[in-house]
Amino acid sequence: MSIDDRLVEKNRVHGHLEAIAGGMFSGKSEELVRRLRRATIARQVVQVFKPAADTRHHPERLVTRDNRELQAITVASAAELRGRLLPGVQVVGIDEAQFFDDGIVDLAGELADAGVRVIVAGLDLDYKRQPFGPMPRLLALAEYVDKMHAVCVRCGAPAQYSQRIAGGTEQLQVGDGDSYEARCRACYEVFGA
Repeated sequence: MSIDDRLVEKNRVHGHLEAIAGGMFSGKSEELVRRLRRATIARQVVQVFKPAADTRHHPERLVTRDNRELQAITVASAAELRGRLLPGVQVVGIDEAQFFDDGIVDLAGELADAGVRVIVAGLDLDYKRQPFGPMPRLLALAEYVDKMHAVCVRCGAPAQYSQRIAGGTEQLQVGDGDSYEARCRACYEVFGA
């Protein structure tokens, strides 16, 4: 067994998938940034990716609502993400995972199997409370899952839903506080009702 094979075998023990899910305004990206910063402090090789569909901020920055930032690589697909991976990467962070194609699920599993710590953050449900993109499969495959909650803007209860208040009916509509509100189950208004 070569030294490279031994290193891969040693790292395999530490590879896993972490998923951070929840509705809009729940702190998913903040939690992702917190974990990635700790990995950087631990001197691990970290790469951060975000989807090209998320055009709210600079393409080379992951920016949270509380203005924390990390350098990020914007990619249009899981295949492009695969092509941008650095040799020896130890931690891969993926924000807004719901906007990626289904190839992100296989890639996340392959990376974890190869000894990489993969951390994905994304909406688990769309504005109609339906499973969103590849997130359900990522949640099912993850060793660690954290469900984040926002604060309901109507009653102050924990909010798990993203209520669309403006815009069209397509599932993929990038927006922020002008288009969405955090709502709890009691205050959520069923779409089309």
